[in-house]
Amino acid sequence: MLAAILHKPGVILLENIKKPVPSRGEIVIQIKAALTCGTDLKAFRRGHHVIPMPGVFGHEFSGVIAAAGRGVKKFKEGDSVMAVHSAPCLACGYCKKRAYNLCENIMDTKVLGAFSEYLLLPPHIVRQNVFHKPRNISYEEAAFLEPLSCVLHGMSSLNIKRDDQALVTGAGPIGLLHLILLKEKGARVSVIDKHESKLRIAKKLGADLVFRRKGEHSMKTPLCRKESHALTAPPPEKRRKGGILRNKKLPDFPGFDFVFECTGMPEVWESAINYLRRGGTLVLFGGCKPGTTVTYDTGRIHYDEITLKGVFHFTPADVKKAYRLICSQKLGVSSLISGRYPLTEIQKAFDRLAKGEGIKYAIVPIAK
Repeated sequence: MLAAILHKPGVILLENIKKPVPSRGEIVIQIKAALTCGTDLKAFRRGHHVIPMPGVFGHEFSGVIAAAGRGVKKFKEGDSVMAVHSAPCLACGYCKKRAYNLCENIMDTKVLGAFSEYLLLPPHIVRQNVFHKPRNISYEEAAFLEPLSCVLHGMSSLNIKRDDQALVTGAGPIGLLHLILLKEKGARVSVIDKHESKLRIAKKLGADLVFRRKGEHSMKTPLCRKESHALTAPPPEKRRKGGILRNKKLPDFPGFDFVFECTGMPEVWESAINYLRRGGTLVLFGGCKPGTTVTYDTGRIHYDEITLKGVFHFTPADVKKAYRLICSQKLGVSSLISGRYPLTEIQKAFDRLAKGEGIKYAIVPIAK
């Protein structure tokens, strides 16, 4: 079968590798759609510690069961399915505490290789995180199951209420999924990013305000102080074409209830806290390089009672919730797909992403 191999940063080669054959409890999926994501892009740009090189990659997918091993009862050959690439072991200490996303084995037993014609899923994933795809859901929509599960997990413990003020830093695919879910909850959402094209997409998806970040200096002053610069809309006559807004002094704006950091940039991790009101919560979603350290003002955290919340991965409960949401067709996730490429042209998709062009691309293998 044909598979995309990430040989080194910036280089993807297509190779013919052995088509998998399922053992007991396993299934082989013929990939119908695989989506690019931020983790894939990080690996393409500079390498990633959870994506070995050279090797197969890609982990957002949907397709049709090409073969099922002995003992598989819920699925059969020909079924259209949607799935995620991991599942907890249910046996380690964290699983026994029901902290399934922190399973000691979850990263070691994950599956990569969605950018190929076929993908083998092991029994623990088949049992927990594979679902039948309804006919009214496209394969591309179904492939959003994994990223949507991640975003849902990050919000699962937050009491987000209607009209709460939320800020999303970064208008990539994860940031825009945060936007979509926050609007579903009735929050008022602002988005900040350096790309005007992505901010225009955020406006189309319902962002109340969008702001272009030109430099980190614009993110250093706490909004709860009187002399601060709050993020707010300028008068209509001063708005830039396309709805990109600028900062304006607004002393009575206390700051945001929630800030969702979706860039994975250490300097933004540090400065994002300055957008919070007293008692606000900073959700640190974007992953930085291993070994990265950041520094926070202890006085701000202590006296303003700021919550810093790290989030990672998802649980089977998050996946089930994401499945239901996708099947409801309420979110319109397919609007995040910027284009489609056959597997043979996957390099073009990642070259465009590396230039900041587009949000997500659908890679569509054509199996023989």
